[in-house]
Amino acid sequence: MAMDHLQVAAVLEEIATLLELKGENPFKTRAYQQGARVIEKLGADFLRMAEEGRLREIPGIGEALAKKLDELVTTGRLEFHQQLRDEFPPDLLALLKISGLGPKRLRAIHTALGVSTLDELRRACEEDRVAALPGMGNKSQAKILEGIQNLQRYSERFLLYEALSEAEEIRSALEGHPAVQRISIAGSLRRCKETVKDCDLVVATERPEEVMAAFVGLPQVESVIAHGTTKSSVRLENGLQIDLRCVEPFQFPYVLHHFTGSKEHNVAMRQRALRLGLKMNEYGLFRVGKGEEEVLIECADETELFSALGVDFIPSELREDRGEVTAAEEHRLPALVEPGDLHGAFHVHTVWSDGANTLEEMALAARDLGWDYLGIADHSKSSYWANGLSEERLRRQIEEIQGLNERLAPFRIFTGSEVDILADGVLDYPEDLLKDLDYVVISVHQHFSMPEKEMTARMVRAMEHPAVTMLGHLTGRLLLQREPYALDIDAVLDAAANRGVAIELNANPYRLDMDWRVWNRARALGIGCVINPDAHSTAQLAFTQFGVKLARKGWLQAEDVWNTRGLRDVERLLSKRRTWA
Repeated sequence: MAMDHLQVAAVLEEIATLLELKGENPFKTRAYQQGARVIEKLGADFLRMAEEGRLREIPGIGEALAKKLDELVTTGRLEFHQQLRDEFPPDLLALLKISGLGPKRLRAIHTALGVSTLDELRRACEEDRVAALPGMGNKSQAKILEGIQNLQRYSERFLLYEALSEAEEIRSALEGHPAVQRISIAGSLRRCKETVKDCDLVVATERPEEVMAAFVGLPQVESVIAHGTTKSSVRLENGLQIDLRCVEPFQFPYVLHHFTGSKEHNVAMRQRALRLGLKMNEYGLFRVGKGEEEVLIECADETELFSALGVDFIPSELREDRGEVTAAEEHRLPALVEPGDLHGAFHVHTVWSDGANTLEEMALAARDLGWDYLGIADHSKSSYWANGLSEERLRRQIEEIQGLNERLAPFRIFTGSEVDILADGVLDYPEDLLKDLDYVVISVHQHFSMPEKEMTARMVRAMEHPAVTMLGHLTGRLLLQREPYALDIDAVLDAAANRGVAIELNANPYRLDMDWRVWNRARALGIGCVINPDAHSTAQLAFTQFGVKLARKGWLQAEDVWNTRGLRDVERLLSKRRTWA
């Protein structure tokens, strides 16, 4: 299977990590990191240049790295990479998934204590051997233990975007098979849960044996868990389990609905059927005669199935038994926001802080998506690890944006910043600088362990500043890595509503924050949502698609989302927010 540019960049990133674990010259490590950034920046152009033998023309790609990339792209593997991997115990790299445990710290622990597995690391922490190491201490040890617990808790789950990418590849591969009449992703993945344990696929076919043989023989399959005539399960290279069910074509809508779930939604739908004197299960929807004879109500698709039950079609994202069946009965389901409704976004990083692309490159990529505007929100000065901008650098960036706007009109770049909320709730820039920005995103990046009362007061105080436009990644969670910090979300929502502050739905697949379960309350309070990609490269602008999925899951309509507005409406909205003007 051919490698894409992101897979190539990931190999370079891993090489950099392995070199750092070895304690190699940091310049050598940075060369591979820089190479990865260059490849991410080039996107699909990288593979074209590789095919044309033009890698040596790329700035930042030297002769030695070009040779390695040639080998990697041509063969799908790199001997140097494999040799580096062989120098370390096979489980050691997995420890880097622990939040807060970087290569340098892991190397120190591995060298001093001989730790190379998760269990060994846990025991070393429980026995206080990690705390005793130079530069560690009890606080670092406690954070590592917390990270281990989180990793173990989520070890069998996958992020939405990871699972969806794999599932779509499998679905696409099977869709073209001559025996496949219809195929769909089902389960929690179809409902767009932010993390999933596995993936379900449903196929309509009259030749299930052929489909099953094709499924278990796909090149993406690492191992076959079960191989039956109507159901098979496989495991992919990344550990994701995919279950495939083959059904007769007439059964497809009923089975698809059932295996989409959720369980609670299915119960509510069956209760609805019973009230109508019908019977519903995974095999069909039936009228029941006096002699208990069951007559199938034929439905061509799910729309007809819902209609037969006297309810409007319920989008898969809403099927969580959170009032959607009653709303469908009463014809008051919302017209959910669609990806095409977005006109821009406001949380984007560039090379000015820790992004991979320039201002102009990000703007042109946004324009290519059909957007009318893009808001730049590079990190503020306290985020030093992310090359946060000093006051002087931010003023220079504002000037550069002004020049670009003259050239790119009618497309517009809005000047903004992702401003750190300091521990006391004070913002990271002075008021005279904040006045010169079109908008301000405020976020927490430090001091995550504050007690709930203090963290809540910190956020509320920050939102009281008249410069604040929107609150970024509300809870600070990193899915499958870091739990949300302690926070009274209701109090924060009330403060946002009172101040007219919007709340971001951070579409980064690792965040998807604010949680979809909270958006109904936010909408009821009149709080605007902003779907932001938190993009650090042009490719990551596409993260907005996951934000839209979760916004839909939170029952949001286009009118609830700020960046569904066109340029002129957004200009008026942001101007109105600048209360001091």
